[in-house]
Amino acid sequence: MSRVSLAEWQKFIQKYPDAHVLQTAEWGELKAAFGWDVVRLIQADQGIQILFRKLPLGFTAAYAPKPCLNPHANFAGDQFWAEVDQVCRQKRAIFLKIELDAWEHETIHLGSARRVFKPSPHNIQPPRTIVISLDGSLDDILARMKQKCRYNIRLAEKKDIAIRAWDDLDGFHQLMQVTGGRDGFGVHSQTYYRKAYDLFHQAGMAELFVAEFENKPLAALMIFAHGQRSWYLYGASNDQERNRMPTYLLQWEAMKWAREHGCMMYDLWGVPDADETTLEAQFEDRHDGLWGVYRFKRGFGGQLMRAAQAQDRVYMPLLYRLYLRRMGKDE
Repeated sequence: MSRVSLAEWQKFIQKYPDAHVLQTAEWGELKAAFGWDVVRLIQADQGIQILFRKLPLGFTAAYAPKPCLNPHANFAGDQFWAEVDQVCRQKRAIFLKIELDAWEHETIHLGSARRVFKPSPHNIQPPRTIVISLDGSLDDILARMKQKCRYNIRLAEKKDIAIRAWDDLDGFHQLMQVTGGRDGFGVHSQTYYRKAYDLFHQAGMAELFVAEFENKPLAALMIFAHGQRSWYLYGASNDQERNRMPTYLLQWEAMKWAREHGCMMYDLWGVPDADETTLEAQFEDRHDGLWGVYRFKRGFGGQLMRAAQAQDRVYMPLLYRLYLRRMGKDE
């Protein structure tokens, strides 16, 4: 295995067509532009892109979202993880957090008895999501949606909502600020969204769509695609003309774009981390956290899925415990 350059990683990803968007070279470059150090390692048919975030006193936190691992690889010799450990120690990482590119019912073994990963009490990405199958015809996809969702898509069309590709990142950021203030979540800077758009759009891996009424932006989203998968990572809307249901038609057009780009699934990226029985029993009454978006996303007829729990490899146990305490998590 060897530490590789950006160009070598890009070549590797070409041989891994269904790699997660968070392991693409573009994602690494996005994070590098905002203070993260990126290290990429390859061994045979598997690789890992590790992001290092600076902490006080020269320490770092290491994070590898959705690495390209072979679930059938034999790690008895542990060469792969030995080099990962070496890099992490050189970077003075307190721990390495890995979020596997797998669902919770799938099994991927990390390391050996000498290199222990343990389930983390803290995930970076939302672990639970809704995944929509793009298989079949457009009518098939619509038929899998809830009746009210189909109605809202058609209502938006009848009420003259227009969807088009957009490149106004200032306008998108303004919509994000409105949504963040209304729904209580953090918003990146305009520079961040611009960098994400420039990197991924140029590579043919992303599109920004806007929903308009009489040429006035009402909602927008940025969709990402790689291989047969697509992800709805960023979306926003203002409080105008909501009775015209612009967000429903916006999602539908994004799904069609993904399908045209060869994607077989559309990941709605983030709902409350609860089982389906709990979600269905409480979504009409709860409005905190991701509960509001679950009310919206459930209508599109996808399957509720949960990612494999994050795994931590701890290098400095005392500082790791202090980190968990700061995050409000129990070890």
